[in-house]
Amino acid sequence: MAHIATLATAAVRPEPEPVRSEPVVVRPERRMNLPLSDPRRILQGMALDLPRTLTPSKVTAFTNCPLAFRYSVIERRPEPPSPHAVKGTLVHAALEGLFWHHVPPGRTPAAARFELERAWKARGSDPEFVALALTDEATADFLVDARGLLDNYFRLEDPNAVHTVGVELGVELEQDGMRLRGIIDRLDIGPGGALTVVDYKTGRAPSERFEHGKMAGVQTYALLCERLLGRAPAEVRLLHLRDPVAISAVPTAQTIRGQRVRTSAVWGAIERACVSEDFRPKVGPLCRFCHFKPSCPAFNAA
Repeated sequence: MAHIATLATAAVRPEPEPVRSEPVVVRPERRMNLPLSDPRRILQGMALDLPRTLTPSKVTAFTNCPLAFRYSVIERRPEPPSPHAVKGTLVHAALEGLFWHHVPPGRTPAAARFELERAWKARGSDPEFVALALTDEATADFLVDARGLLDNYFRLEDPNAVHTVGVELGVELEQDGMRLRGIIDRLDIGPGGALTVVDYKTGRAPSERFEHGKMAGVQTYALLCERLLGRAPAEVRLLHLRDPVAISAVPTAQTIRGQRVRTSAVWGAIERACVSEDFRPKVGPLCRFCHFKPSCPAFNAA
């Protein structure tokens, strides 16, 4: 809590030093009283084990397809490494280093590329990257694309103009029998102490039709900030580096309350599915990219 306590006074510093922290668990004093018929009363009788935590990505995975969620999160079936995920990890590490190791006015594109090379050297032998089995040409293209994503970042904002007080902040909240967990890519503080949660995305920005759904994950960080820091952020921002485009939203008491209700509802659905072993597939466009498709009864009756 010592690291987090500095956020309350960081606004008076000319340039607050960013902090990284281990997850902090907030335990509310009151728990929801559950009826005896509620599945959460009979967790010891579950046929399948519950996940230890619920994260924004797990919420999305379950709502996208409960069966794929079971294979990946509950059964932990092996999945081939994704070049996009590995590249995203690399770019996130470079941006973390940009804010962690450099102070204004030294947060430049050259500094970002230096941090990318640093991250590459540290992760070039990572098992996930090695498992991609890229050729020398493919590896070169991989790095060129990563540099391009970093260059696009500077088209979205000037990192020397923001006051960052935290990078890669792990936050947790115990609520209604679940542990909600997330990692905030960056936490900024503005005039008057207003907080901004920033989340980097290396994939394509969603179309206007799906934009609201993509904001649901980052709104979870607004909920975690409110419970952990005692106040909600004034803004949550998604920086889509591929396009590049920034999407922002202003959390309100209503949206935070709605996010709390949504995550509790998803957790309850996961609990019931674990009791009954009923994880039904959800057929849709994402099935084209699903590694578990050969095992899915929607496509394979056997």
